[in-house]
Amino acid sequence: MNITGKKTIWFLISTILLIVSIISLSIWGLKYGIDYKGGTLLELSFSKDTNAQLVKDSLNSLDFSKGMSVQDTESNAVLIRTSVLTQEQINQLKSVLNEKIGESKEIRLETVGPTVSKDLTKKAIIAVVLASLAIVVYIAWAFRTVPKPANSWRFGICAILALIHDIVITIGAYSLFGHFFGYEVDSLFITALLTVMGFSVHDTIVVFDRIRENLRKYPSKDFEVNANDSITQTLVRSLNTSLTLIIVLLSLIILGGSSIKHFIATLLVGVTVGTYSSIFNASLLLVVWQNSINRRKLA
Repeated sequence: MNITGKKTIWFLISTILLIVSIISLSIWGLKYGIDYKGGTLLELSFSKDTNAQLVKDSLNSLDFSKGMSVQDTESNAVLIRTSVLTQEQINQLKSVLNEKIGESKEIRLETVGPTVSKDLTKKAIIAVVLASLAIVVYIAWAFRTVPKPANSWRFGICAILALIHDIVITIGAYSLFGHFFGYEVDSLFITALLTVMGFSVHDTIVVFDRIRENLRKYPSKDFEVNANDSITQTLVRSLNTSLTLIIVLLSLIILGGSSIKHFIATLLVGVTVGTYSSIFNASLLLVVWQNSINRRKLA
């Protein structure tokens, strides 16, 4: 199986996905939840038949209804997002709905102030940056004994480039989910991104480790041949591992509650893209880099 020989095709697929992701982010951006912009989130279930539009119409008479969004979650349940409300305003909101629609039951209530939301945003960015730096350093250290002509830092940098590919496409897909399904960026989304980073790097290291092993066993072989053999040898393992996880995630997104669907959807996209990049991007970037060095030496 000549995977490295078709690297132009694999890179083209990645380029298309990246362009679509960047366009989506440019046009629609991300919808931030209360974790990152502050506000009150209230989920209610009703004993009578209702929907988001009916709830929204019922709340129009309230002074603080401006900017309020309402969406359906489960049967006869809605999720209300608004600016930060006091307990008195929350009680007033419930009273209006109980009067106009019927008895309601509180499922979830979250309130985050603007100061806390800014702090969470800062911490989320720091977490992603530090995780990326730690990954580069760890891979460079773990592969420090890789035989020549390979270089451990090139392994680390290629792993991060593949990781950036995964993160950008995952965030781009989430932008689409936000536009079409109303998914918002919250702490669970950041957790999903960090999980995707871990999975992607784990999958990439499996292939890189086989490349290192084959470079030791067959030092006379061309680097590209060793890389192609390594990808082929680990292909079934990578696909089986990812497929097992994808089946579990699909089950959760179908049968799980609405409050975690955006988290599962993020993992599903990230795992799929991460599997692709670990096979068709990370190792092939190493090949392109090494071939470029070889050509310069011959020139």
